[in-house]
Amino acid sequence: MTKPQRSFAAAAEKRDESPASAAADQRKKRRGTPTTILSLDHDIMCIIFAFLDMFDLVRCSLVCKFWNAIVESRSLREFYDRKLKHSSTFTSSSSEFTEKPLRLILREVAMEQHRLALQSGVFHVDQWRGHSKTVAQCRMKMGMVVTGVGDKVIRLWSLDNYKCMEEYLIPDMFPLVDFDFDESKIVGLIGSRLCIWRRNGKRSIFPSLEGKFVKGSCIRYSDPEAVVGCDDGAVRVFDMYSRRCSQIIRMHYAPITCLCLSEDQLILSGSTSGNITISDPSSVQQVATLRSSDVRGIRTLCLNTSSQLVFAGSSVGHTSCWDLRTRRLLWDTRVSPNVVYSIQHMPSDTSTLAVGGIDGILRFLNQNDGNIVSSCIIQDKLLSTSQSPSGSIQRRKGRRLPEDTYINIDIIPKSVRPSITCLAVGMKKIVTTHNSNDIRLWKFN
Repeated sequence: MTKPQRSFAAAAEKRDESPASAAADQRKKRRGTPTTILSLDHDIMCIIFAFLDMFDLVRCSLVCKFWNAIVESRSLREFYDRKLKHSSTFTSSSSEFTEKPLRLILREVAMEQHRLALQSGVFHVDQWRGHSKTVAQCRMKMGMVVTGVGDKVIRLWSLDNYKCMEEYLIPDMFPLVDFDFDESKIVGLIGSRLCIWRRNGKRSIFPSLEGKFVKGSCIRYSDPEAVVGCDDGAVRVFDMYSRRCSQIIRMHYAPITCLCLSEDQLILSGSTSGNITISDPSSVQQVATLRSSDVRGIRTLCLNTSSQLVFAGSSVGHTSCWDLRTRRLLWDTRVSPNVVYSIQHMPSDTSTLAVGGIDGILRFLNQNDGNIVSSCIIQDKLLSTSQSPSGSIQRRKGRRLPEDTYINIDIIPKSVRPSITCLAVGMKKIVTTHNSNDIRLWKFN
């Protein structure tokens, strides 16, 4: 009788102590194994990814091999197969769906939705006071928008809540001419010098003689180099780490007005002469010249790296397109009666080109033939007013102008079409500046 009693007592004692022991063991296990997103179960990750829209899912597939494997998993493919079959923007056959990687299919669908939204979708425009004086330039990369030129500050914005996330002060003795940025720094052309604002708050101006040059008009940055277009017709290439001018390349015999860079490091520049010159920094020589019919000058450039098409906007309202591979002019369209200040497109989008200029009408062109597919303005009537961390947000409804009849721009009030000095294109949205205090976000559905 004694032995069973002892066993029963020991078992009871063990039952009493087991909850505390288990909790302690669990705490030790949690401390020893930190929880990260990589520790989540495959099925849980599939559920999370199923909540994302198609474009965000494409981005996730590029993060790492593990995430790409989840995106390409059978369960997620079956989910999106069912979803896409009910989508009007999906036209591929079932065999194409099974043969293509899912990320490529989703990218095609996302780009098609983007095209339809810009060309025919309903839209509204949110407007907020972004700067104390004027703002004339905007850049959009990686979902971030940077604005500046006009007052003495550059600002980084979140378009989710219109909050100014960061701001960078410009030295009092220098005017800001142009800027570019990446995920870690902003590079600005101030006067005849370069300035670097790092995202950690540090600022530095090139102090050496190599950092001072003939008056510059535009800058483009691709780590580790900044390319500056100057009034003497040359571009100067600066190394951001050694802070030295590594190359001076003669591009034009007239002032340079705009720049863009290709993925294989070619430099494209437009000038007041109306020509576009292509140069290769590795050989320090001109590769080719793209000739324009507009002798009054090229005002803006952009390059589609997916299709290798070069687009240019001119001082007399023309938008032109060349094939970078053959150097051949594909089309030339008079889109506006006056200056075209900015042309842009969504990365990977080979269908739609956004164009803005002095007449204040936001136009969308077919990249392949130059035809205008839609022209947009905003309506004067205020839909709503809300508050954000940066102040009041005014929302107005957008309106598309008829394309089948001649449009007399003079009868459209200038209050609904202020000059578009710069625009930046995101997924189903456009950010515009107007050389005023305000920034506008056009949202297309």
